Amino acid sequence: MEERIIQMKKISDIATLFGSFDCNLHYLEAAFGVRISDRLDGENTALVIKGEGESLEKACDAIEHLKTAIEQGEELTEQRLHYTVSVALNGEYEQLLTMAGSDVLCLTVKGKPIKPKTAGQKKYTDEIKQNTVVLGVGPAGTGKTFLAVAMAVTALRQGQVSRLVLTRPAVEAGEKLGYLPGDLQSKIDPYLRPLYDALFEMLGPENYHRQMEKGTIEIAPLAYMRGRTLDDSFIILDEAQNTTPEQMKMFLTRLGVNSKAVVTGDITQTDLPGGQKSGLLEAIKVLDGVEDIAIHYFTERDVVRHKLVQRIILAYENYAHKTAVRSKKHYKVTAKRKP
Repeated sequence: MEERIIQMKKISDIATLFGSFDCNLHYLEAAFGVRISDRLDGENTALVIKGEGESLEKACDAIEHLKTAIEQGEELTEQRLHYTVSVALNGEYEQLLTMAGSDVLCLTVKGKPIKPKTAGQKKYTDEIKQNTVVLGVGPAGTGKTFLAVAMAVTALRQGQVSRLVLTRPAVEAGEKLGYLPGDLQSKIDPYLRPLYDALFEMLGPENYHRQMEKGTIEIAPLAYMRGRTLDDSFIILDEAQNTTPEQMKMFLTRLGVNSKAVVTGDITQTDLPGGQKSGLLEAIKVLDGVEDIAIHYFTERDVVRHKLVQRIILAYENYAHKTAVRSKKHYKVTAKRKP
């Protein structure tokens, strides 16, 4: 059995890495098939990892990455731990290096740093920096909208743009607008709530309302975008899978001088009535390969919500695949039976 030593700066960092009741320690040992212990010798604080061959190397890669994150003051969440282990087990060392190089996008009103938590999220934020239009496509919980809002707030704070415009289509998901109480604005607000929540976290309610009154921040339904030209703005279209092709084209052609647009959506959760074609789905096909436009695809590995969300997404994907295979077989059998 081989042995590796990883030096640690503080005993408290070891406690953070091991987790409550050593739950993280047990998870790491089981995942890589290694034994991990601490070595405390005066001021010399270290971890001792014992194992065999490739498993030992992968365990060290994961622990080195987690150690760096802890020393930088990052919170070691269950999702971060599981993602790091998954990446290391697959031998994707470059992804660990990418994550380690993630920059802080902005600070919340409470001073909490917001930064990409997966290699997929890091690539997404890099693409937003490098392109004028970015389409972020993927399942729920991958941070598509939240990271886009974080980058929009940063651009506003740094004076790169003078206005934030956030919009989404007001499409019902099983409930009609007319059944909701209040006037039109009251009926529309629930659809815009995720955007409010993200801005509240980054700006605080008072600052947010102050920026709204100044016109620096605008949140409105997509229908309100028609006929406008948005200059010097950072524009986010959320829930874009619920746009029609006409609406999507209308939105994309609102882009003005010194503006940037991010379009986010999940093509597996379309709520358009009557089997209408999604504008996001069409835009992916039409804009693929167009200069200064990037299309980024998230996967279930980029989900940063509860770990069960990853399993739910995978379960639905597997079900859809099996259903498609069964339908294809049924079609072939039926075709053969025809005279």
